[in-house]
Amino acid sequence: MAIGSDTTLLRTPLYDRHVAARAKLVPFAGWEMPVQYAGIKEEHLAVRERAGVFDVSHMGEIETTGPQALEFLQRILSNDVSKIAENGAQYSVLCKEDGGVLDDLFTYKLAENHYLTVTNAANHAKDLAWFRKQAEAFDVQLKDALHDYAMLAVQGPQARGIVANLTEAELPKRFRTARATVAGVPDVLVCGTGYTGEDGVELLIDPLGSVKVWDALLQAGVAPIGLGARDTLRLEVCYHLYGNDLMESRGPIEAGLGWCVKEDTGFIGAEAIRVTRENGPSETLVPFVTEQGIARQGNAVIGGGEVTSGTLSPSLNQGIGMAYVPVDKAEPGTKLEIDVRGRTRAAEVRSKPLYSKET
Repeated sequence: MAIGSDTTLLRTPLYDRHVAARAKLVPFAGWEMPVQYAGIKEEHLAVRERAGVFDVSHMGEIETTGPQALEFLQRILSNDVSKIAENGAQYSVLCKEDGGVLDDLFTYKLAENHYLTVTNAANHAKDLAWFRKQAEAFDVQLKDALHDYAMLAVQGPQARGIVANLTEAELPKRFRTARATVAGVPDVLVCGTGYTGEDGVELLIDPLGSVKVWDALLQAGVAPIGLGARDTLRLEVCYHLYGNDLMESRGPIEAGLGWCVKEDTGFIGAEAIRVTRENGPSETLVPFVTEQGIARQGNAVIGGGEVTSGTLSPSLNQGIGMAYVPVDKAEPGTKLEIDVRGRTRAAEVRSKPLYSKET
């Protein structure tokens, strides 16, 4: 069964649970995934106010081991991999020689010379091929770990407390990991990471134990959340979505990700990115709100630029989005006009994040 097959979609180990919950299932990156259960707004607010669980088992994993594991990852990842503590986590981007972004990734250091990198579902095959090509010059072993894990993201102000009650160990802090027994399932990799702007953890589980953990979370009051609310949640806090806000034709400086780019490590693409940083980009990614209507990916910003993500914010109850605009239009408070299917919509550049608890 190939990812991207026209006839057969992959299914996560929790597929039957999604069907039983009457989730709306849609094709996504070669997988049949739940886009919503009770409804996007209800699920979104459940995460903001209480706790929700996402099945993100479609995400890919690549395991890197061997005496040159650090040197290899330092060569291909934009961040300083040497700074990852054991049982730590780090965000980075994967770049081409010209600085274009191939993917954004989380890498976990499981032990000395042992790393696990989580890829975006749509990019997993491409990333794996890139890893393998670059690994030829290093003494490392790579393993496609896509089917070794189910992955659940438990997010929301009550998420940690609920997971802690199901776990026979202390939960790791943010950007840290720990092995623990969760809901009776041993050897779960618990990660202090997430994609919602809320506190919580991500759980990488043996697929055979994933249903047991899912059931225990729902029994404890955690709401099942689909990919629709995952998108509205991440956009409110201005987290990037590959294929929308990140792409091969633009670099991480333009995307506002210079903080996770350490050119001095000599990663692939570093020199091209250094030039952009030193000279300044011609455009940059900004968050915005609309006064009326909703701008969508591909809508043109009048006078230069384009929308990369847009939705109705359930928390703010107004249109929000992100767009690449010329740098002279990037200052918060700048007024924009966006062509939304032939109608001009007024918008205003804002600071990140668009939503916070203090909003």
